[in-house]
Amino acid sequence: MISTLPAPTLAARSPLLRQRPWKPPLALLAVCGATWLLSACGGGSGGGAPAGGGAAPPPAQVGVVTVQPGALDLVSELPGRLESSRVAQVRARAAGIVQRQLFKEGSTVQAGQALFHIDAAAYDAALASTRAQQAKAEAQLAQVQATLARYQPLVAEKAVSQQDFVNAQLAVKQAEADVALARAAVQTASINRAYADVTSPITGRIGRALVTEGALVGQGEATALAVVQQIDPIYVNFTQSANEAMKLAQAVEAGQYQRAGKGAAAVKVVLDDGTEHPQAGKLLFSDLTVDATTGQVTLRAEVPNPGGRLLPGLYVRVRLAQAQAAKAISLPQQAVTRSPKGDSVMVVDAEGKVAPRPVKLGNQQGGRWVVLDGLQAGEQVMVDGFQKLRGDAPVKAVPWQAPGTVAQPAAAPGAAPEAK
Repeated sequence: MISTLPAPTLAARSPLLRQRPWKPPLALLAVCGATWLLSACGGGSGGGAPAGGGAAPPPAQVGVVTVQPGALDLVSELPGRLESSRVAQVRARAAGIVQRQLFKEGSTVQAGQALFHIDAAAYDAALASTRAQQAKAEAQLAQVQATLARYQPLVAEKAVSQQDFVNAQLAVKQAEADVALARAAVQTASINRAYADVTSPITGRIGRALVTEGALVGQGEATALAVVQQIDPIYVNFTQSANEAMKLAQAVEAGQYQRAGKGAAAVKVVLDDGTEHPQAGKLLFSDLTVDATTGQVTLRAEVPNPGGRLLPGLYVRVRLAQAQAAKAISLPQQAVTRSPKGDSVMVVDAEGKVAPRPVKLGNQQGGRWVVLDGLQAGEQVMVDGFQKLRGDAPVKAVPWQAPGTVAQPAAAPGAAPEAK
């Protein structure tokens, strides 16, 4: 008779069934194993990505500039000081009391314009006296000339002795000398009288008056009354290292550089606030003597100053273009690495590979280096992003924008397209 009791009842009655554990079938094990593998690989809804898996990161972006060789002026920025092109000290050459001041302080005066009037009463009297002496001498001359004219026919007839005739001739010559002396005295008195009206010797801007009305001037020495300065054009004196000037001259003679312009070197004046004077000047001369203490040579340039903006004594910076490089390259300062072994830049090729490149530098101007040799047109030089370099890993070149400029939408030549 077959029992129909439930399984737990059979297991409870049979000791054999209680001692043997239950084993799942092999098919069930296979299904569970496949389900676990799918869950571990991320196929399940609750699984996570394992460490070390996934796609490679994108290349790092670095800023580059494209090399474009061209003619470039080699500009040196040197310290300088402005100086008036002409300076005249107005002094009193006549002694007396200042009666009037005839100009406005700080204004522009013309050459010959009256500036002061000194009491001229004494000079007027002296001039009148010399003129009277001249008239007396001229009258005496007329008298002796008449006597000589009367003796002329009488001496031939022996009516007048030869000695009287010679004395009449000598009297005429002495009277002529007295007239010449009187005329010179009149001219001297006229000059002294003119000194009472003090005029400007040059055209320029006059400063403050050094004396006032009522001052006694010209007693024993020529008293200074005012100063007139011509500041259009104005001079700028500056210094340059003698060694640098010699090297530049040698490079021009060797054909490495060309002279800047057909005439004198161009000069620009930069003020203390960084603004540049709109009028360009020209180099006048370079001193022949080198300062033994500083090793520098003094140069002078002439700069137009129509508005009188530049004032004498002002310290400025002078930008002097002495030569021109035919095929030079200008790079930002941070793109160049300088070391005792030489100067170099980082060049990015079309595949994004970065490699150092030795270069030959010229002068530094405007925060940029002038590269004379070592680069070719179209090459991309790395400017920023150096901290992103990781060994030989390729990079993505993007156009570099200087701080404070608006980014351009166009991509740099040779740069990879930006990932969408």
